[in-house]
Amino acid sequence: LRPAIEGKKATVVDCTLGLGGHAEALLSQFPDLTVVGIDRDDAALEIASERLREYGSRFVPAAAIYDELTEVLAMLEIQSVEGVLMDLGVSSMQLDQPERGFSYAQDAPLDMRMNQGSGKTAADLLASLDHGQLARIFRDYGEERFASQVAREIVNTRDEAPIVSSAQLNEILERSIPQAPGKASSHPGKRVYQALRIAVNDELQTLERAMPQAIDALSVGGRLVVMSYHSLEDGIVKKALQLAATSSTPIEMPVELPGTSPSLKILTKGVERATEIELHQNPRAQSARLRAAEKLEVR
Repeated sequence: LRPAIEGKKATVVDCTLGLGGHAEALLSQFPDLTVVGIDRDDAALEIASERLREYGSRFVPAAAIYDELTEVLAMLEIQSVEGVLMDLGVSSMQLDQPERGFSYAQDAPLDMRMNQGSGKTAADLLASLDHGQLARIFRDYGEERFASQVAREIVNTRDEAPIVSSAQLNEILERSIPQAPGKASSHPGKRVYQALRIAVNDELQTLERAMPQAIDALSVGGRLVVMSYHSLEDGIVKKALQLAATSSTPIEMPVELPGTSPSLKILTKGVERATEIELHQNPRAQSARLRAAEKLEVR
């Protein structure tokens, strides 16, 4: 982001504010920068706003989902921005609060909503969806090999008692997902929990809607930086960046037509990963994949 914002009165949108760590790093390093922080989680917005209070009007909180980026900027009367940052997935705060139900490591109610004020919980989905719908969620959003078995066990179990806690779900997963003997493996619920969280918060569809808005919001020379944490997110990001970085002139045309040149230049070769030093300091960066691009003037 630095080349797009250093030494100028610039604006960056932090589409996934969380506790405000990225926003604080940006505001502290660039004295003329304004950061618009978007988050759907009211608790996160409150904590981040307190953390960033010293920066006054240079920090602007916005209670929204990041696929509402266009509306947020219109409401703030901002025509374009010099940077957009997305740090996708669940935040550290949400993971670390057992009552939010995001983690399989602690017994808690199966909530998983990023905005606890609206929408269905994970427990609601487990109670209401049929076998086929549950299996599709686990297969498509969690890439779970045993999606059908897990869904069948959930349907059979809920006939006896509602599934409302992570302890109950973990027992089902241990019965449904075979573990390779003598081989250390991750928790059997990892993929299913990911799938439920994505379904509860409509994460992939939100990202698909947000990417074109983020690209459109950039001024020429502005930069978009996206960190994703699994292949489903990264695939959506990669596709959107490649589409914008490709001329829309039909391939059979001998010259590029006016107004069809690429609107982005991709800055990263493939994805960038955390270094060993960063992983030692922050193990949660293990699965992070970073992609970045710069806005071009369309000719």
